Amino acid sequence: MKASQMEESLAKKYKQPKGVEQFGIEAVSDELRTVRWWDTFLIVLNFIVNPGTIVISGSLIAAGMSFWEAILTGFFSIVIGFSVYLVAATVGVDYGIPGLVSLRRVFGIRGSWIASGLRAVSSVYWFAFQTIAGSIGLSAVLEALMHRPVNLAVISVVFALFQVAVATVGYNSLKILSRYTFVLKIVFSIILMVVLMNYPQASFHPSAVFSFATGEGAKWGLIALWSTGMAAAWFSNFTDAADFCRYSKTRVDMWIGTFLAAVIGQIICSFVGGYAVAAVLGKSSNAFDVIVQTANGAVWLLILIFVYIVMDNWTINVQNLYTGGLAISNIFTSLGRFWGTIIVSGFGVFLSLLPQLVNGYIGYMSVLGDLFAPMGAVFVAHYLIFSRGRINVPALYDRSGQYWYWNGFNWIAFFWMVVGYFINKSIPQSMLNIVCTTVIVGFLYWLSVAIIRKKSAALLHAIEHQPKSHQESGGIGSSTNVHLT
Repeated sequence: MKASQMEESLAKKYKQPKGVEQFGIEAVSDELRTVRWWDTFLIVLNFIVNPGTIVISGSLIAAGMSFWEAILTGFFSIVIGFSVYLVAATVGVDYGIPGLVSLRRVFGIRGSWIASGLRAVSSVYWFAFQTIAGSIGLSAVLEALMHRPVNLAVISVVFALFQVAVATVGYNSLKILSRYTFVLKIVFSIILMVVLMNYPQASFHPSAVFSFATGEGAKWGLIALWSTGMAAAWFSNFTDAADFCRYSKTRVDMWIGTFLAAVIGQIICSFVGGYAVAAVLGKSSNAFDVIVQTANGAVWLLILIFVYIVMDNWTINVQNLYTGGLAISNIFTSLGRFWGTIIVSGFGVFLSLLPQLVNGYIGYMSVLGDLFAPMGAVFVAHYLIFSRGRINVPALYDRSGQYWYWNGFNWIAFFWMVVGYFINKSIPQSMLNIVCTTVIVGFLYWLSVAIIRKKSAALLHAIEHQPKSHQESGGIGSSTNVHLT
């Protein structure tokens, strides 16, 4: 079936508006998988360069790090967090399916609903966090322009609704938006750095910032704490890594585009956010307050800062809602992606009225790390060792098929997720707990399955390898021929 015919069929089935992305939990048709590395690069970089990451990067300085320690911390968080993310992204390239649908292979068809619920909650939190962080920055700009206080709640809601409007359109809106905003983000980032470096105050000079708090010795415990906290955010995103790559042409396009964007994007945020807070000697933890201060009332610069914040927030939060919508449609399969996005958006807009979410970043990230580190460990062990990177796509949608396990659940996977949660909580973050947990839980899951499969026909059937021709038959481009659960 041609892609246009399939999209028309899906629009009728889910009663979705025409003009939006119709593919939800279905595998994307071959003819639509043409995205090259540069578009993936732009999407991921725009996802990372955002007000939240800039504020967090500045918070590292306020927490006691030097400028260069903050840069190093950001880099470590990417290396740790993307170890699982890149593995999960290959599923999208190879099979054209969303990440949460691929988890049916690991956790069972019904078991994937639990993972989807956690992902939906995480998406809602991230949407609210980014909206609030951006709204705080916008408030500072508006107060400087209008010379009077503004209502943060009103700004947050209007800002949130503005982002919802684009997210409901789907993947093409992400791709097009990323192309247009990338150049502006780079140019604006450079302008902001030039303004900061030339602000007429000694502590803003590059030599002062680059040497800030460097004479006390490396703070490895603090670096480990924040590296794992920031990496936990990427662990919580591994379930939707495939969502942004299922239109990719090749694995190489995905690998280059994703990792290169992650590193460069984090460096940009670390420089902008870290430089601003270091310039005021860590006395303010909000980089945007400092940036607005350096504008000295210059209208053109305040408008530039305003647009910069809007673009940053827009590009990341559209993606948060997009992945959250896919999570909802994986649970409630009678809903399409469009309606799932609407539901997630409603909760996200509501939580955007709670500014205390920003202050609790480390606490919330610790909880997400406790949950997603063992989930990622189980996924990687199962997908790489038992599945060997192969998925029987039609069985993902078949209640009587290979991935039904025990009444739709792989209870071994969930057992080690629960145990892994307590393992992660018991290991100090200064000891890179999410890394330790991933290794420990991954090994124990592999050992358990290796033993139990000898005595369980259901488990043995679920993890057995399919010949490649059978594995891919009825998969990409043919998902309308399978029974959707």
